[in-house]
Amino acid sequence: MNAELLRRLAEITDEEKKILESRGGVDKKLYTETSDFTIDCRKLLRKNELIDIRPHTRFVHFPKHRHNYVEIMYMGSGKTTHIINSTTRVDVKAGDLLFLNQHTYHEILPASVEDIGVNFIILPQFFNVAYQMIEQDSVIGQFLVSTLCQEENEGQYLYFNVANVTPVQNLVENLIWTILYSGDGTPEICEYTMGLLFMHLLKHADRIDNGSLDRYENKLVFTILKYIEDHYQNANFSELADSLHQSIFKLSRLLKNSTGHTFKELLQQKRLQKATQLLMKTRLPVYDIINAVGYDNSSYFYRIFLKMYGTSPREYRKKQKI
Repeated sequence: MNAELLRRLAEITDEEKKILESRGGVDKKLYTETSDFTIDCRKLLRKNELIDIRPHTRFVHFPKHRHNYVEIMYMGSGKTTHIINSTTRVDVKAGDLLFLNQHTYHEILPASVEDIGVNFIILPQFFNVAYQMIEQDSVIGQFLVSTLCQEENEGQYLYFNVANVTPVQNLVENLIWTILYSGDGTPEICEYTMGLLFMHLLKHADRIDNGSLDRYENKLVFTILKYIEDHYQNANFSELADSLHQSIFKLSRLLKNSTGHTFKELLQQKRLQKATQLLMKTRLPVYDIINAVGYDNSSYFYRIFLKMYGTSPREYRKKQKI
């Protein structure tokens, strides 16, 4: 991490001074007014802000809590140990990222002076730009964003082991720098930087742990998603299962439990997204687009397109050009 940023983030805060002086615990009144220790974004964000950062509070056990916002923890140096949903231990090391959705409970073991972490406090709507940057291209991206922001995904987290991925490190530091030294255009810069960060993280799906499966099963799920991403035109689930030395039944169960969708549903989603891109960005005839995205039955394509978008491909193209 940049030396100047690290120096700034390593400064002992007023809260930490009181902890060191009194040897007491966390003052919950700084974070919430509720008894269940849900950290309130209104205590941490200024009015109309969607994102901010604060150094992680060291020298004390941070008790079990959750947030009414999305939290991203980035370690500039050292490490922090998190107990997630009372069962899972995650050690976040220097350069790695931990994303926690609004329903996740976690506690953090005491950090030393050299364990310098950055907490990003983010309201879900902040991810709108990032989602738009990735949604048309990536089923993996949609899965990650839904894990963070959708109500039904309770207690979810995403751990990114990306300490040695230089573009990710640069983008995170740019985000921190922009927020600390804010100026004109800061919200837009942060939104697009987050979008670029997501795009780079998606290139390293094998480094993601979403906590719902063991490490090997987690890797299998992201291998399937990446396969759909790269081979949507001629994807064959049976051939993929054979190459992974797994049964279709096992892979189907893993995929459904983790994403809420079947292989066929995710493949269809990807093909239709690609079709809409071609409709908007090219002059290819609809018949050629149908073939380009992997369908050989035009009647079937028209039927599922109408069901998804409420209009025909030709009308969709006309509306997008208005």
